Amino acid sequence: LHLGRSTSLDRHYPSPPSFVHSRFILSTMAATLMSFNLAASKVRASPKVQLRSSAPALARRSMRTQARQQASVFALSQDELKQMVGYKSVDDYVESGMVVGLGTGSTAYFAVERLGQKLKSGELKDIVAIPTSVRTKEQAESLGIPLVTLDTHSKLDVAIDGADEVDPNLNLVKGGGGALLREKMVEVMADKFIVIVDESKLCKGLGPGFPLPVEITPFCHEHTLRLVGALPSLAGCRPQLRLGSAATGSKIDGDEIAVTDNGNYIVDLFFEEPIADPVKAAAELKALCGVVDHGLFCGMSTAVIIAGSDGITVQTP
Repeated sequence: LHLGRSTSLDRHYPSPPSFVHSRFILSTMAATLMSFNLAASKVRASPKVQLRSSAPALARRSMRTQARQQASVFALSQDELKQMVGYKSVDDYVESGMVVGLGTGSTAYFAVERLGQKLKSGELKDIVAIPTSVRTKEQAESLGIPLVTLDTHSKLDVAIDGADEVDPNLNLVKGGGGALLREKMVEVMADKFIVIVDESKLCKGLGPGFPLPVEITPFCHEHTLRLVGALPSLAGCRPQLRLGSAATGSKIDGDEIAVTDNGNYIVDLFFEEPIADPVKAAAELKALCGVVDHGLFCGMSTAVIIAGSDGITVQTP
């Protein structure tokens, strides 16, 4: 055993060491080995206790990790949910040779996008489409989708569009994007009307979750606004003229009166309670002089495709 420096033993017992020096070294090594053996026995014994006591904690930690991983699968953004239903609507309901109505809005955007992709790839052929707004027309043209109008094609095979609210009977509120008149004119002529939404648009009753848009003529618009607010079927509503862009819903984003693609104004009706009878309300609004059309789409839905945390579901009347 060499300690790297001279010690008192070195001075009294010069090398080679005497018998006494050897006994000292041997006793020191034995004590050191005993210390190592004791420490090792403690190390060997302790993991057994730790493993038994930490097993439930490890299991809980593993379950939390798995839950976080599973939740991340469903933590899709609203745009991703919209894309899912938009793509599915075209994949499931559009075939070659069809006349297709193209809706307007952030969800319908993805249906138009998917139609353009499938036409470009050759998966779909001989499609013509009817857009329901200027901006949908521009998107479709940029994707090379052949366009026609109701003037030449009054009958459609399918129309695809989003909605602002969907009640349990699949009645809709539409028009947040300001295209409600053209949407209704096109979609009412389709053999199938496919509605695409995320689960946030589902409601127990129409009205409180999203203001009901009503398109009116600019002529004496304040007079028409008062008449709309006084309709018995709409009791309790608060009518408000839409300002700024017609495409941003009831959110005020300007000082000027919003103007639709048809040159009309929009009155948004705010409700505290659900509309008691949407069908009756739709009839009263349509019969009112000065009203061009409204955002109640009752009894029109063929299917509603819904994207949510549990995946995609389809509801039919």
